[in-house]
Amino acid sequence: MKKLLKIIGIVLLIIIVGVFTLWKVIEYRGNHYYNYLETKKDLEKKYSKLGEYEVSFKSFNADSDVFKEYEIWYPAGLEKSSNKYPVVVIANGTGITASKYKSFFKHLASWGFVVIGNEDENSRSGESSSKSLDYILKQNEDKSSIFYNKIDTNNIGIGGHSQGGVATINAVNNWDNGKLYKSMYTASATSPFWGQVGQFGTEWAYDITKITIPYFFIAGTGHFDSGEATSIKETSGQGICPLYAMQDIYSKLTTKYKVMGRLVNKDHGKTYQKADGYMTAWFMYWLKGDKQAGNAFFGDNAEILTNANWQDVKINK
Repeated sequence: MKKLLKIIGIVLLIIIVGVFTLWKVIEYRGNHYYNYLETKKDLEKKYSKLGEYEVSFKSFNADSDVFKEYEIWYPAGLEKSSNKYPVVVIANGTGITASKYKSFFKHLASWGFVVIGNEDENSRSGESSSKSLDYILKQNEDKSSIFYNKIDTNNIGIGGHSQGGVATINAVNNWDNGKLYKSMYTASATSPFWGQVGQFGTEWAYDITKITIPYFFIAGTGHFDSGEATSIKETSGQGICPLYAMQDIYSKLTTKYKVMGRLVNKDHGKTYQKADGYMTAWFMYWLKGDKQAGNAFFGDNAEILTNANWQDVKINK
């Protein structure tokens, strides 16, 4: 009996150690997801990796029970640099606050951006994103701040995933400082179907026809994103961001520069990571004037058009 108990104890110990090791591996891969993305093309690969900048982080009290903190990732050399840096505001997905996807912010900041978020778990109105932008611009004017005179106010972008996609659109359209954004991006933004009475409600609604700045929006072909419905009139089988809704949004956008696409065999919860390379390239082109990054989207040989990771791509040329 003692020998049996000893064997059982050893087996349990091996299982515990194995589970703990597996958990640590999963945690590490999650925190370094950009090293494990399956890229198919050169530009997608380049901008999926970390950029050349070391990254620092600071958080500030937001004086709000809802927003809680403003969290800022930025190039570590900013404090001693005479350069100005473009800003990207990130709007949170449902319950997924800035502190829960630090590696995503770090990746973008490593390419030379000041990236700001907050702890709002229900971002859809765009208010918390508006407040985040106000905050970093205030820091730019504050002589006691490390961000004093370090923000390139002519190059500001915004992006968000899921509910954060709704927030992104509403932050651009419905808040006074929305006119300051130069470019925008959304991943798996909750479709207009869910912004109806009887669904999530009209507070999830947005007006895509008001968008006048360059817009790149993506989703996945997985079931949770795409669903089975082919029309907003269908009351069952609706995905979070189905193809028919994306096509309708694309057709209603009046902005000259618009790009849409879907990630092959990827679903809602992972799209913001899997599209990270092209999201980064999008902001590099529009906010930093990186012409090579623009080759991912524009021209007869736009890389995304022939990338096997993507389908249903549309580009307004």
